Amino acid sequence: MTTSAARVAPSALRRAQDVVAPATRAFIARLDDTSAAIASYHLGWTDASGAPTGQGGDKGGGKAIRPALATLSAQAAGAPAQVGIPGAVAVELVHNFSLVHDDVMDGDTERRHRPTVWAVWGTTSAILTGDALLALAQEVLLEGSSPHRAAAARLLAEATRHLIRGQVQDVAFERRGDVTVAECLEMVSGKTGALITASAAIGAVLAGASAEVVAALSTFGAQLGIAFQLVDDLLGIWGNPEHTGKPVFSDLRLRKKTLPVTYALTHGGSPGRELADWLAGSEPPGSDSTGAARAADLIEAAGGRDWAATEAQHRLAVATQALAAVPIPTGPREELIAIAHFIVTRET
Repeated sequence: MTTSAARVAPSALRRAQDVVAPATRAFIARLDDTSAAIASYHLGWTDASGAPTGQGGDKGGGKAIRPALATLSAQAAGAPAQVGIPGAVAVELVHNFSLVHDDVMDGDTERRHRPTVWAVWGTTSAILTGDALLALAQEVLLEGSSPHRAAAARLLAEATRHLIRGQVQDVAFERRGDVTVAECLEMVSGKTGALITASAAIGAVLAGASAEVVAALSTFGAQLGIAFQLVDDLLGIWGNPEHTGKPVFSDLRLRKKTLPVTYALTHGGSPGRELADWLAGSEPPGSDSTGAARAADLIEAAGGRDWAATEAQHRLAVATQALAAVPIPTGPREELIAIAHFIVTRET
């Protein structure tokens, strides 16, 4: 796959957003007035006062990744993209449920360059809004016209369970100093990978695809989910704040044990040991900018940065191979692969 192929992805993401956003708005309108207003703010449609922003959603392409995978997976099964729209809306609702709750758990006060839901309306309202989005996702699927809607709803429910499992592991890892790379990858397979896996398969399930095709799309999504998190972890340390919306070294300031950090701690020799000492230090998270810069250098010296970048490319290759093993129309296959390349080379 060439670099030019990676640039095809944003148009696929935009197409998905254009068809999924109106359906998402219609379902959000079913919520009580307070939850609908908060959800609309979180989704970027309004400001905190309720005034329209003129945005259909996120300003970048990243937000449409899961809906694009869902609609393309329906096409990969030989069905029209429209068959995958209930799945696309549902996975986006679950994704945003997790974001609203993540911000509460992490104490993050800013997302996409705006105050987070809990920072504006408080923790209780954020939890309730997230719960409403999660419940609405199942409603979307079960009201659909596909005879396979129950199977799709089960797929999403299982993905949500694995997402929560990953979150539980992530919280537990914060209190441990002996987390292995294998454990971290297992956590990521749930926290990030589960919903991307479901997104890549749910349209095909709604289309009644064969078990072989659904399995191949699931493998594609699972590998892509890990690649996504590897790149996200790299951006959380070395990303450009203008692109990421986060301060420089943001993950290190919070002492997060991300994949590059975990690799450095377990494979990094002397730099890894110095990094471990810094992570165990007494400075409050977020206050040690000089230490965070030194930690970034240590991770790089220990091989964490190179390993994460190489591993992301490996996961991309495995994801691509999964699609080659089953009969999928050329167009959807190429667009799925283009999205995968976009994810691994993204800056936002």
